[in-house]
Amino acid sequence: MSFDRKIKIAPSILAADFANFGAECEAIEAQGADWVHVDVMDGHFVPNITFGPAMCAAIRPHIKGVMDVHLMIAPVDPYIDAFAQAGADVISAHVEAGPHIHRTLQAIRAAGAKAGVALNPGTPASAVEHLLDLTDLICVMTVNPGFGGQKFIDMSSKIRELRAMIGDRPVHIEIDGGVDPKTAPLVAQAGADVLVAGSAVFKGGSVKDPAPYGENIRAIRAAAEGVYA
Repeated sequence: MSFDRKIKIAPSILAADFANFGAECEAIEAQGADWVHVDVMDGHFVPNITFGPAMCAAIRPHIKGVMDVHLMIAPVDPYIDAFAQAGADVISAHVEAGPHIHRTLQAIRAAGAKAGVALNPGTPASAVEHLLDLTDLICVMTVNPGFGGQKFIDMSSKIRELRAMIGDRPVHIEIDGGVDPKTAPLVAQAGADVLVAGSAVFKGGSVKDPAPYGENIRAIRAAAEGVYA
């Protein structure tokens, strides 16, 4: 995984056809997705249950690029090795999910993955100020985690604060929740470079008709990149 600040679109397979995950991953990559975002939920830290390491291992052969695994679970530490062994390139843990996020980030890197830290909407940017040298990605939640299809919460000021805090460190700012062609420019202008989108990517398409995926990805990318034009 080389580092750059170009806009990357990371479709969330939470919005994909659950019976066709492998084919869906192949379809979105063929249609221009940069990363594949996997939302792991435990029914405890968030009010929903999705999937675990076995599913990540099953789809890994169908993903050529980056598998970006977002752990909305608590505790996190007992599961880090399993997700790393399943092929996760990036593993993100929530700062709110446990008392020792510094140790969690150390463990993620020790397992061979890039370390991400996620912030819920009510958590300030300052929560990661002393973690930046252990972090490869900061995921800013623009919805309260737990369900897809929620309305976007504007976190532009938090994103700008994080961007200034990061300085020249090679740390991505990822946005997760309610990203579409209308909201993408707001977060890109504030300094985000990885945009997670679920329903906004998968709407209108299917494994048998994936062309709409590409149209949706291109629309979000063009809207985000337009702020730099």
